[in-house]
Amino acid sequence: MITATKPAPSPLPESAPRRSNMSSPSPFMSRARRYVADHSDGPFFFLLPAIALLATFILYPLISTLVMSVTDASGAYVGTANYVNIIESERTARATGNTIYFVGASIILQLLVGIAAGIVLNERFRGQAVVRALTLLPWVIPGIVGAMTWAWMFHTDYGVINSILVSAGIVEEPVRWLTNPKIVLPALTAVNVWKMFPFVAIMILAGLQSIPITLYEAARVDGATFWEEVWYITLPQLRPIIASITLLLVIAGLNSITIIFAMTKGGPADRSLITSIQIFVEAFSYFNFNQASALSVLFFAVSAVFISLHIWLDGRRAKEH
Repeated sequence: MITATKPAPSPLPESAPRRSNMSSPSPFMSRARRYVADHSDGPFFFLLPAIALLATFILYPLISTLVMSVTDASGAYVGTANYVNIIESERTARATGNTIYFVGASIILQLLVGIAAGIVLNERFRGQAVVRALTLLPWVIPGIVGAMTWAWMFHTDYGVINSILVSAGIVEEPVRWLTNPKIVLPALTAVNVWKMFPFVAIMILAGLQSIPITLYEAARVDGATFWEEVWYITLPQLRPIIASITLLLVIAGLNSITIIFAMTKGGPADRSLITSIQIFVEAFSYFNFNQASALSVLFFAVSAVFISLHIWLDGRRAKEH
């Protein structure tokens, strides 16, 4: 049986142009590639767009704030007058005291509750995965959603907390959680602890899983109790992690504004006013941008100290490992 063969295509003449699927690079890209190939710092060239964005959205506002902090509303240079006025203000002293109380009490309780929760979550029990997921809910819920939910729960007349307390006979009349100057800051601190303790718990849980199990086995052979294991093995092994968590909580606490602003806006009578909210109020309620800028610079300096400590501690841990 004879089959017809398909003739092979004739080759293109030497003068015929060949098509290319890839377009030729632009002159700019060609020069960029040659620069990267010829210079050891070539990769830095591709960081320029990111550097430009950082300069626009971080350096420019920072420089503008510094300039406004040493000028008045007309732009005239006044030196340190804005700093002196804002420091001598009674409202600043009250906000500073509230900030120290709010951040300090929150961190202590967040560490205590978070470490306890992390140790419990590290144990094996039925439904462990579900409990771990539920523990993370306060942390993953948006701050404004959690704040408004707690505001309704703390409501004097319609809040579920007062309803339970009155029904159980614990209190005779509803508690004014968010309008009583004596208890508003502790109530807001409790909300902040509820919001952030899951972060501590998950960090502690990660640290616990890195501790060699042989340490606990040797301790049990020697007859150590559960609390002795926690005190002599768990906490010493977690000391670097707890230090890093503490610094992160300080930074987060100093910059926290959502919970207090959404629930009380610093009231009543500035009893829940913290420094971050004072900066916002001075600038956008009283339009005192210059003194607000001065307070922002001081607040930034304090925050920078804790940020530097955190970076130094992380670098030290990296060298040790």
